[in-house]
Amino acid sequence: MNRLILAGVAVLGVILGAVGLLSVQAFAPPRVDVADRARIESVVRDYILAHPEILPEAMQKLQDRETADRGNRAAMVAAQNRQAIETPFAGAWAGNPNGDVTLVEYFDYNCGYCRASLPAIAALLKSDPKIRIVYRDFPILAQSSVDAAKMSLAAAEQGKFQAFHDALYAGGPVTAQSIATAAQRAGLDMARAAAFAPRAQEEIAANEAMAQKLGLTGTPSWVIGRKVVSSALPLEELQKAIAAARGGK
Repeated sequence: MNRLILAGVAVLGVILGAVGLLSVQAFAPPRVDVADRARIESVVRDYILAHPEILPEAMQKLQDRETADRGNRAAMVAAQNRQAIETPFAGAWAGNPNGDVTLVEYFDYNCGYCRASLPAIAALLKSDPKIRIVYRDFPILAQSSVDAAKMSLAAAEQGKFQAFHDALYAGGPVTAQSIATAAQRAGLDMARAAAFAPRAQEEIAANEAMAQKLGLTGTPSWVIGRKVVSSALPLEELQKAIAAARGGK
């Protein structure tokens, strides 16, 4: 019973602290003797019953805190690995090679949200002469995603990334046929691409390892300065993040 009471007091302290009613330190569980057990148990129970609204408030506060913690950890990883994250693989980049801000997109060719982000990326490249975009193949949705990523990296190695990238997106659903057609339209040397497959797999593995460190949860995911986001973002939000990166935030 003593452990239960102490746990209850601690829980109440966390709840009160989470919603800003009382600091956890101020409500640290004291040494409880037998005579105080019933009183403390009653206080905990009565308070929660009298204020049930604090439970969802506390849960929301906890979720917000965890989200902020994840964001801070991701920002730290992004800062510590900035060169590795922002250095493109061969020709898998677009924009200004000496841009003052690099926007990194982790993407999957089967991802509908990645496809939906194409106009925003095009608008950035057209409107912002100082931006550089680095593409990171992060094939997580299907085997065809992996196959497309390998060909994408082979295209980057041959200096034909953008041509393949555009052709594959223009070709509809990702299939073996659409990948081959995009490669043909981009003018890839297919024998060279086939020989390059092991190196492409190494790059995919490296991207997956970095994505795990960053805590990426899906595609598209973005790294913009210290900001790390796993979500589709409208043009305005991308521009805000770029402006913040320029301001050193």
